[in-house]
Amino acid sequence: MSSRRANVKTQGPFHPSQLQVGGDYELSNGHPVYCAPTGGDGGGPNLRGGFVLDTDPLAANAGVDLGMQLGALTMRAPDIAVGAFAEKRGWVQGALPLAVEYAGSGQDEDDLQERVEDLLAHGVTYVWVVRLVGPRRVEVHERGKVMRTVLPGESLTAPGVLQNPVPVAALYDRDAAHEVALANLLQRRGYANLDAVRSEGIEKGIEKGIEKGIEEGIDHVVGALERQFVRRLARPLAEAERATLRTRLQADGSEQIGDLVLDLTPEALADWLRVP
Repeated sequence: MSSRRANVKTQGPFHPSQLQVGGDYELSNGHPVYCAPTGGDGGGPNLRGGFVLDTDPLAANAGVDLGMQLGALTMRAPDIAVGAFAEKRGWVQGALPLAVEYAGSGQDEDDLQERVEDLLAHGVTYVWVVRLVGPRRVEVHERGKVMRTVLPGESLTAPGVLQNPVPVAALYDRDAAHEVALANLLQRRGYANLDAVRSEGIEKGIEKGIEKGIEEGIDHVVGALERQFVRRLARPLAEAERATLRTRLQADGSEQIGDLVLDLTPEALADWLRVP
């Protein structure tokens, strides 16, 4: 977010209650600070970063341009804020533990420093400044610690706020952000990874096929197992492979073959389906 800072550091006359929700101003020690709209260099990364942080399994909530009232005379709205807050009208009272600022073209560096100082002084634990100009890097500010820089190929952490490390690339790039967010969403639903989701689907499909096959005969069991083979191999079965599946189903039983579908790699399944 690009801002224009106040010209004085003495106490100003304004209070957060006097600011319009959804307006263009924040407050620093009673002084209004104008906040310009996000430019094209920051709009996409800002959205992706918010999605990545909001999906983290430990994150209570995440907000974009969320106004936090920090004491009687200060209201700051980081590009992204992470922590517990009620989604209702008005400013969030108090600081959330993690704030992220995207610093693009036109960023006033003095204002950025004052923003970081305001956030840390009023209770924010971590402030990440994502640089959109110059080499990619994220500057990490923590209360009582020296600022450090995290580079591409490295990850950011926020103990107590986020469960998973955040690769620097996920705060910039669409594909990287989607990959991290997908992994986060799976973990939120109790899956270790996509393979765990696939295995559960295959297992349930096999179970249903076997149950129905008891009533309707081997053809239905073959059909159910074939669908799971197709899912694992990502291709239809050839006629010879289908015949092999039927023969081995009659000899080995559906439960044993069901275990093979879950345990073997796609390459091993393809070998198993070859005509003896």
